[in-house]
Amino acid sequence: MTTAAVSTDVRDFEFMARALQLAERGYYSAKPNPRVGCVLVKDGRIIGEGYHHAAGMPHAEIDALAKAGEPRGATAYVTLEPCCHHGRTPPCADALIEAGIARVVYAIGDPNPRVDGGGAARLVAAGIEVREGVMTQAAERLNRGFFRRMRGGVPFVTVKLGMSLDARTALPSGESQWITSSSARADVQRLRAEAGAIVTGSGTIIADDPSLTVRDERFDIAGVQPLRVILDPGLRVQPPLKLFETPGEVLVFTANTDNGAATELRDAGAEIERVPRAGSGLDLAVILERLAARNINEVLVEAGPTLAAAFIVGDFADEIIAYVAPKILGDASRSAFALPAPPTLDHARELEFVDVRQLGGDLRLTLAPRG
Repeated sequence: MTTAAVSTDVRDFEFMARALQLAERGYYSAKPNPRVGCVLVKDGRIIGEGYHHAAGMPHAEIDALAKAGEPRGATAYVTLEPCCHHGRTPPCADALIEAGIARVVYAIGDPNPRVDGGGAARLVAAGIEVREGVMTQAAERLNRGFFRRMRGGVPFVTVKLGMSLDARTALPSGESQWITSSSARADVQRLRAEAGAIVTGSGTIIADDPSLTVRDERFDIAGVQPLRVILDPGLRVQPPLKLFETPGEVLVFTANTDNGAATELRDAGAEIERVPRAGSGLDLAVILERLAARNINEVLVEAGPTLAAAFIVGDFADEIIAYVAPKILGDASRSAFALPAPPTLDHARELEFVDVRQLGGDLRLTLAPRG
């Protein structure tokens, strides 16, 4: 490899790293669209930067072009393959061609069937030099939910747990506020802001009456609260509830076929969808497919021991985040998991640590299924 080629390669990584930084500015606001950043470089100097702020707003490439002055002959660094289809906004590939961009470097291909290589092909056909695969892993991590939905037809699922050192979530009386620290609870606001939907069960709603909203103004959600989703096989949940007194939509999945039982929920503003039963609960596979059809990229599960366990045992959880407080609540207190014991240790469900860090006086454990 020549010195010039090495230099070009290093600069490509440098400018792509900057594009990824820009993409992160839309981390909480871009959903359901992917988080994308773009840097325009001419004669070794950045002449324009942009990112996708929110759905319906200009894509990152358009945002950068608007700030670039004269971009003809420049190189565009984009964290995702430029789109080639008409959605709420025109194709970015066409905008780059019309602007006279000479070279496009993108981190990873767009798995959306409406793109999937089509953007790159259009650029090449226009005589633009194209390079793919610069900082691919970082770009995929940034949009793990989008890639999961596009490739697998379901959202990326995170199960959140708050517990004592002996894996208890409440005293026998039901008292649970607060086992974990304010630092842990503030971090949960971050998880909610990332999510397109928050899933819980009817038992949690009846016991705790949570609002399940993003209240921390540090997280720019562009005014759109996550969809609050209640899994309620028998429609036990009835208003008044904080869910209906706070901003955001509410969706109830149920197996109940009694239209009368749903009237009060609909009158309060909830949407009702019927799904098949699976055992004593609802079919989680169908529910996740329905949420993906609503363009939900990331799901946060904040639920009791039975529903949390169902997501884990059913292999629907991509990630588990456990906030562990240095408290011991005892055998009679409520367990974090409603799981049967395995017949032998060889049958135990194994996880692997992804990250461990201290938040205030608690530990935050991030785990993923092994293998």
